Parts: sequence; structure tokens; C-alpha cells
Amino acid sequence: MAEDWATLGVDLHLDLRGSGLRTGLMDALREAVRSGRLKAGVRLPSSRSLAADLGIARNTVADAYAELVAEGWLTARQGSGTRVAPRAVPRRQVTSGVRPTTVARREAARPAYDLKPGSPDLAAFPRAEWLKASRRALTAAPNEAFGYGDPRGRIELRTVLAEYLARARGVHARPERIVICSGFVHGLMLMAQVLRARKVREVAVESYGLDVHWELLTGAGLGLPALPFDELGTRTEGLSGMKGVGAVLMTAAHQFPLGGALHPDRRAAAVDWARAAGGLVLEDDYDGEFRYDRQPVGALQGLDPERVVYLGTSSKSLAPGLRLAWMVLPESLVDEVVAAKGQVDWVSSSLDQLTFAEFLGSGAYDRHVRAMRLRYRRRRDELVAAVAERSPRTRVSGIAAGLHAVLRLPPGQEQEVLRSAAWQGLALDGLDRFRHPDVPRTQDGLVVGYATPPDSAWSGALAALCRVLP
Repeated sequence: MAEDWATLGVDLHLDLRGSGLRTGLMDALREAVRSGRLKAGVRLPSSRSLAADLGIARNTVADAYAELVAEGWLTARQGSGTRVAPRAVPRRQVTSGVRPTTVARREAARPAYDLKPGSPDLAAFPRAEWLKASRRALTAAPNEAFGYGDPRGRIELRTVLAEYLARARGVHARPERIVICSGFVHGLMLMAQVLRARKVREVAVESYGLDVHWELLTGAGLGLPALPFDELGTRTEGLSGMKGVGAVLMTAAHQFPLGGALHPDRRAAAVDWARAAGGLVLEDDYDGEFRYDRQPVGALQGLDPERVVYLGTSSKSLAPGLRLAWMVLPESLVDEVVAAKGQVDWVSSSLDQLTFAEFLGSGAYDRHVRAMRLRYRRRRDELVAAVAERSPRTRVSGIAAGLHAVLRLPPGQEQEVLRSAAWQGLALDGLDRFRHPDVPRTQDGLVVGYATPPDSAWSGALAALCRVLP
């Protein structure tokens, strides 16, 4: 008979103080299963009981359980509770011909379908065009490209980026004010160091966003007051009343995850505050190339290049694995950011930068974005139609641009839908997953990344989603 958690006397020795509670809980449970301290079939305490024991929010525990079910670590059945999933115990001695990494790969089961936001269709990466660009870039690369180089990045890439960003995003950029970094998080980390060196104590953030960004900023010793949000977007007029705030992090062109562009008056208010207070706006333009039912919304940086730090990335347009992103900086910040980059990661891969410069300069990047825009728009339309037919009470929003949609659920339905999704083998995020800890919960919903599945899995993922909607 399967044992219960209480009969085992298991103590995970969890230290969940500070930020990252959900991530820490998930890591601890994975390690307990991996090490054998939690055996297959063990029944875990209810989310309410464990939350009370740990002194954390019940939603944090429920979200962690749901994600671990989707990953295959746990199972959840109505009437049976949440239990450790059956899995083979890895042998201490590796069988001849089987590498330890092979065992590790098999250990974590993948969900049948993935509709989590934050990733493009990785199967659509333009391999052939990228290979052509790589060959051309490698052939033309000067010998010095194989050295350490400029910590700002290759001049070839910074030059074509300045031209592209001006044309496609309305960014005022010169090559000498662009710094190439290894992803958006790397750029944000550099800015956090610079802000702390400037004696900034707090960075205002939006009511909904990514906890990994918040944890990075709090890890740098910065406070994170949240700005309120309404139908016009983030209420930036509130910045003037926040003492100690020296910067604000925003997704102005397409708010993540709620969707929608920041109202023009709110855009102006953010820039006016930065000018008056000597502050900075950190603009996360994570998916600015993808819009469908609206005219392009230019980057906020165009309103004041000396007060806005523009951060862009190839993670949504091409693939996060490239680790290519860029910052367009006010002139006064360039030397400070370069100095910070020199301390942790002096230069990004020169060959990848040269390949991307060739890919961008040849027009291949524009062709790829246009093709993906059509593909994602078709998926969005299919999602909207399927939800309207299956669940008329569910309202779909945030769909004029980007790679995800928000499905607004009736009050109290979010956690139940997430549990049903886990039983269906569907990886899915609820809206509460992205809520700032200081913001009260006022709405239930799902954040559906319709760009994530490959074409072969899209119809199955959409069908699984429809099955769990109320």
C-alpha cells in the first residue's frame, strides 16, 4: 500500500525565505524524488496543508504541484490526491553502452503538449538560411574576429542593428551606443549592477510580469514597488509619488502577460517622470516584431533616447538558444554598462554575432519574421475560434500582437483548470503565476503561448486546451 507523507517523517529542510518560493519548492521536491527520499506512490499533503506548514501562499504550492505533474514528477487524480509518480530508480552503476546523461534525460517526463508562453516555435528555426549566413560570415570574417574584441559587440552587428531598429521599431540608435549581450536577462543583470552603483534603491515594475526578472533585481538589492494596472495599461502617472524609485521596467509595446500597448498618455507620463526625476525607463521590447490587427507601435525609446534604455532580443523572433540580445543606451550609460559587462562576460560569441549580422543584413531576418507572423496569426485565429465554440463564457484578450493570448476565466476557475490541464498532460500557466506578490488577486485566467508547439503538435494542444475549459 502506498505510504502517505505523514507516515514517512520526511523533512525537506526547505528554506523558502525571500523571493523564488515557487521555484525553490519545485527544486526541493524534485531533489527529494530524485534522491529517493520521496518514493513512488507517496501521497503529498494538500496544497492548503503544505502552504500552512511552510508559511507561504496556497496558490504557490498549487502552482508548483501542477507544474510538477505536467513534468511527470507527480500524479494528480480526483479523490486520490497528489502523489509521487512511478519512475525507475537510476542505477548507481551505469550499464555498458549507456551514458549517465542518457539516464538523466529519461528521468524527467515531458508533458504531451506545451502551451506555456515565452517561446517561439523552435521547429521553425530557419536552419538552411542560418547555415548560409554562417558560411558567408565565416568566410568574410577578419582574423581579429577570433580574438576577444570589443565588449560592446562586433561592429558589423551593431551597425546593421542600428539600421534595422530605426526602420522596424523607431529606435534612435548609433552603433557606438549599442551593447550586445547574452539574452535579455544578461542585459537586465548589467543594468541592475549599474543602478546599484548609482545608488538607486528601487525599480518600479508592472503589476504582472516575470518572476525571474523580479528575482534578479531583488537579488541585486533593489526594491520592487508595483505600479497599478487598468484598461489603459500600466498607470505610469503613479511614478511621481514613489520616493526612492530610480528606474521603471516596462513592456510598453505589448504588455507581458496581459497584452495590449501602453496608452500614449501613459507612455508620455513615463518619459516625463524620467526627465523630471533623473530616472530611467528600462524598455523590454521582447516581441515587437509580431503584430496582427493593429499598426506597429514604435518603441518608447523614440520619445527620449537619453532617458530610455531599450532592450531587444532574438529569443522570440528566432530562438532563445542563440543567446543574442542588445541594449541601446543613453550616451551617459555606455561606459558604465561596458565596465559592468567586462566584469562578468566580456564579449558574446563573435561568430554568432557575425552570422546574425549577415542574416539581418541580407534580408533573411525580415523574410523569416514575415513568414512567422503569418503562421502565428493563423494559430491565433484558430485559438480564438475554438475557444468561442467550446467555451463561450471565456473571453480572449491581448491578441492584437505577440505570441500569446490571455483567456479570462470565470472567478475561481483558474486553479481547477490548471489541475485538469495537468491530468491531460498539458503544460499551461495561469494568470496568477505572473502576478506581483504585492498586487491583490482580482482576475482568473490562462496565459496561452500559441507559438510554442511545433506544427505537428498544434492541433493536439488546441484540442487538449478546449477539453479543460469550463
